[in-house]
Amino acid sequence: MTDGDAGTLAATGNRPSVLSLVRLRDDTAMPLYRQIEEQLRDLILSGSLPPGVILPAERQLADRLGVSRITVQRAYAELRDDELLVPRGRSGFVVRHRPEPVRPGMDRLKGFTEEMRELGKIPSSRVLERVITEDRSIASIFGLPSTSPFLRLIRVRSGDGVPMSREIAWYNVRAVPGLETGDLSGSVYAFLAQHEGGRLVRCDQTVEATMPTPAECEIFGFDTPMPCLLIKRHSYNQHSVMIEYVEGLFRGDVYRYRLSLSN
Repeated sequence: MTDGDAGTLAATGNRPSVLSLVRLRDDTAMPLYRQIEEQLRDLILSGSLPPGVILPAERQLADRLGVSRITVQRAYAELRDDELLVPRGRSGFVVRHRPEPVRPGMDRLKGFTEEMRELGKIPSSRVLERVITEDRSIASIFGLPSTSPFLRLIRVRSGDGVPMSREIAWYNVRAVPGLETGDLSGSVYAFLAQHEGGRLVRCDQTVEATMPTPAECEIFGFDTPMPCLLIKRHSYNQHSVMIEYVEGLFRGDVYRYRLSLSN
């Protein structure tokens, strides 16, 4: 893109001159819809097409490029499926606002609240469920009798108001009785640290890729499902007693975990 093209983008406000920026090549075997998709993708990810920009109507762009409307339609559909575009009825497609990526480290045990504050974001939580219950499969994970009571806590965790994760956590209330009635509106890890036998000193953690359920898509504001990170954590106190088991689903479009390794 030339300086002149950039000026056109700035000068036309909400309708940048996409028509002058997309050019098809006839010296490649790449399908036409893919050429359109990749060029628009580059413009969006580079910021040349910022959030809120309305793209040309399918027929308008098709006529300008000399292709069928179906070709443009397919390119737009690919970008929509990747959460880069949002349909806006008769207005066509609008460039989607994408939350700022976060890159937390995995070098030590810490909770979501501390993690967000380290990244300069304001953490918040919305409790979907809080109940004392018995669960044989969870008791097996903890290595406790099947009738052992657990606190099941389901929350949506947000940073700067943007939903980042949905987590389901189980806590060993026999080890930390204060969990039954304590104030857990803030950091659970901070609450645990203030109670005898509750301070967490180590964890075993796995990370895997998964797809969100329809309910989780609604929480994250996904129009279509997209890959997420499922983090499972077993956390222990200083006596090697398991206090917490949590399964957290983190949105894959903003989470990038960072590791520093050495020999």
